[in-house]
This record gives sequence, structure tokens and C-alpha cells, in this order.
Amino acid sequence: MIREIKNNKHYHCPVEATLDVIGGKWKPLILWQLKANKLRFSGLQQNMQGISPKMLTKQLRELEDAGLVFTEIFPEIPPRVEYSLTEFGKTVLPVLDALCEWGSKYLERECVFGNNEELKTADEFALQ
Repeated sequence: MIREIKNNKHYHCPVEATLDVIGGKWKPLILWQLKANKLRFSGLQQNMQGISPKMLTKQLRELEDAGLVFTEIFPEIPPRVEYSLTEFGKTVLPVLDALCEWGSKYLERECVFGNNEELKTADEFALQ
């Protein structure tokens, strides 16, 4: 059953819509980098090892189209471009904070598994 149609896309649940907008390898990391600062293209690329300029451009455009990222172009020569979160983009920060917290617990759990601890002990440690 289709629940919602947004931007000519059919979503079956809100999680699907969320993952469509901020999912993937790079979008959450771009949003995380813009959490506190405006950044230029080169600053984003330096902070995100492994992303190609073409992919960074594509992901920034998609985030801008979704209304999460604002691109400010300054009329200078050479042109200066800065990226920042829109007010709507800032509403995704609690989601990213929750992902960060969960990821930290997951990494702690993996470390315990690496030390050959019992599963029960690892689960208790991860949930603390």
C-alpha cells in the first residue's frame, strides 16, 4: 500500500522517505560536516576522504534539491561558494545525533567481541 507521494516518488513508509533523502554513503557525512559550520567545496572534500569531486557535487545537489543544504555563491573572481544547512536541514540533526550514538555503542560492542568476550557481556556493555 502506498502511503505518500512526494516529488513524484512513491513511499510506503516514512522510513523509506527518510532513507531516500539522507541515505547512502555520503549524504549523512555531508550533513554531519555542515552541522556546525559553513564549508566550501574544498573543505568538505578534505574532511571526507575517498569522495570524488563528481560524487560530492552530485550529493550536494541532491541535498540542495531536497531543501536540506543551502548553496551561497559569492560574486567574486574566482567565485566563492559556501554550503550550509537550511533551517529545514537542521531538523535532521537529531536523527544524525541518534545515528552517532548508536554507532558509538555498536563500535564498543564490536571491540568487546574482538576480545572474545561472551555475547551476553557484550550486549550488556553495548546497552549501557
